[in-house]
Amino acid sequence: MGAKARKASKKAIKKASSQFPNSDSKTASADFLPLEGGPREIPETKPLQSNATVLYVGRIPHGFYEKEMEAYFQQFGAIKRLRIARNKKTGKSKHFGFIEFENPQVAEVVADCMHNYLLFEHLLQVHLIPPEHVHPKLWRGFNYKFKPVDYVQIERKRHNKVRTLEEHKKLVEKIIKRDTKRRKRIEAAGIDYECPEIIKSKVVLLKLPSKPVLVPQHEVGSGQSAPKKIKFDED
Repeated sequence: MGAKARKASKKAIKKASSQFPNSDSKTASADFLPLEGGPREIPETKPLQSNATVLYVGRIPHGFYEKEMEAYFQQFGAIKRLRIARNKKTGKSKHFGFIEFENPQVAEVVADCMHNYLLFEHLLQVHLIPPEHVHPKLWRGFNYKFKPVDYVQIERKRHNKVRTLEEHKKLVEKIIKRDTKRRKRIEAAGIDYECPEIIKSKVVLLKLPSKPVLVPQHEVGSGQSAPKKIKFDED
């Protein structure tokens, strides 16, 4: 292609491009008409501020309880309420809890700083809870000092309670029934073993000057225990 042909092709390209104006040019094309009242300004969108003040704290280590948590998290800001989930029977910590701050900005800072924070070989899990997801009964009894139930004392009272004559007979019958089942299992297993005899209780009528009293007694046997207290109906 010669020089004249190149010049002719360039002129043809310029004419074709002049028929389609660029979008950058100040003159708008007929396909895109200007809006009435001039160009509109798009308002600047501000980031939404969180109103959450309640934090979930998970993987709480052993020994880091209410007093320690309150003293530690007070360095960020004022704490409104604090609660650690505990077992209703034993009172032991379930290793997660909730903290409510008075300022939502403080709660957001705590969630950013303390999430995955290594504390006593535990990585704390701290998350913000939106207000609509906070359970209405979350803070019920949060300041209650838990007193674990003394089940040993309850069982001691049940075992040492004063029984009636019928209750005492039922107790002895249950003991004998369990012993016979045990003996049958031992015989079925082919074990040659002589089980010790069960100490059976008897009720003896004692005549005292005032009135007759029924007193339980035990047959002679090894490991004799003290008789149970039995309450009899007065005629």
